[in-house]
Amino acid sequence: MNTKRKPLFRRTQGAMFRRLRDKGWRRPDGKHNKMRKGKKGKGESPSIGYGAERSKRHLHPSGYREVLVSCVGDVQGIDPASQAARISARVGGRKRETLLAELMKRNIKVLNPKVKG
Repeated sequence: MNTKRKPLFRRTQGAMFRRLRDKGWRRPDGKHNKMRKGKKGKGESPSIGYGAERSKRHLHPSGYREVLVSCVGDVQGIDPASQAARISARVGGRKRETLLAELMKRNIKVLNPKVKG
């Protein structure tokens, strides 16, 4: 197992400009950009070597695979041991309650159980 941690990929000049500090990663471009050139001490850039192991890809942090559920028929194919349900954002309150009841009856973990208020 790989024990190295993935670095926080900082944006170019993110320490210099507050507006860039909390933004997501953007690939540096520019003719003389040191980060683009891969100079030492100028920050890490994402590359293919930082990818997760194949067995751990597309997993929720809880360790389950996410399955999007939008109706009661979608619940039947879920394996409670390895999969967790995420109720679609397009589902309304009344249908959401029936889905939650069905999921709890089958002992399936729900990743977004709160009713919108």
